[in-house]
Amino acid sequence: MGQVAQVATTLGRRDRWGAITVRFGFGRMRYTVEPGLYAAGFPGEDSPVLVTTNYKLSFDHLRSALTGQNVWIVVLDTEGINVWCAAGKGTFGTDALCAQVEANKIGQLVRHRRLVVPQLGAPGIAAHAVKRQSGFTVVYGPVMARHLPDFLRNGMKATQEMRRKTFPLAERVVLLPLEFVIAGKWALLLSLVVYGLSGFFGPAPFSENVGLHGSFAVAGLWSGILAGTIITPLFLPVLPGRAFSLKGAVAGFLAALIFLAFLYSGQGSSGDIRAGLAWLLLIPAIASFLGMEFTGASTYTSLSGVKKEMRLAMPLQIVAGICGLFLLAWSWRL
Repeated sequence: MGQVAQVATTLGRRDRWGAITVRFGFGRMRYTVEPGLYAAGFPGEDSPVLVTTNYKLSFDHLRSALTGQNVWIVVLDTEGINVWCAAGKGTFGTDALCAQVEANKIGQLVRHRRLVVPQLGAPGIAAHAVKRQSGFTVVYGPVMARHLPDFLRNGMKATQEMRRKTFPLAERVVLLPLEFVIAGKWALLLSLVVYGLSGFFGPAPFSENVGLHGSFAVAGLWSGILAGTIITPLFLPVLPGRAFSLKGAVAGFLAALIFLAFLYSGQGSSGDIRAGLAWLLLIPAIASFLGMEFTGASTYTSLSGVKKEMRLAMPLQIVAGICGLFLLAWSWRL
């Protein structure tokens, strides 16, 4: 069969540091392992065959759960995307799985004909097609990798707990750095633009206009970003509605009220009624758009549902943004 790379089931310092940096968006799309066949422990011809993606964070979660296990791991090329997202995008799919089974001669490697696929990969895998093309039966494993040892010991039978996916606070918190950093990169550039443009509005000299209008404008921009990337995921279960755009808009509206309390506590044109209306439109629009990034943090979203929500929400977000900018510029001119 040739040489097969053996992987450790204990994560090292580099693995943990890599997980931290990728959570903050650094090298995210390059955090991968080579697709192909790997061995955890000392597997043989009767050992289970597990399937995963080449996103290293997913790969590390899997192997770290396999201490004391002897299994084969088949890694699909999902372009550095996790199982659930890759299944929705089609890269964690039937053809990719069958191609890896054939390329790595899994049929000659093991005597059984079972492939353990993560439950969250089910949307991309047609079990009957895999059986027809490769001769292997697909067995859907548990949602969480940590349940794999019990799943394998129980004869590949999953309990109700293994089939249920929840998103407690701790799992939502780990999403915050990546989304905030991604949005923050664009916001930093936009903040500089806003500061520059604000100096040309109003009767005061350029520097005074920047101090009066620009500071509040940048604060309003970041209020929307914080509402969309921090408040929305933290309070996801209690925010009203099922649509993530609505949840984000509600979080943005609450953030706008807090922002307006500071806006009207000062003096000058920044407290103009038109500026207040502008921010009541702009901050929820920003938060609503960013809130849609968390559709993966739910058990009820689907690709078709996300597309439908975007078709309905994005025109409203754009209109609110344009109206808000018009009102803001109008208030600055007076």
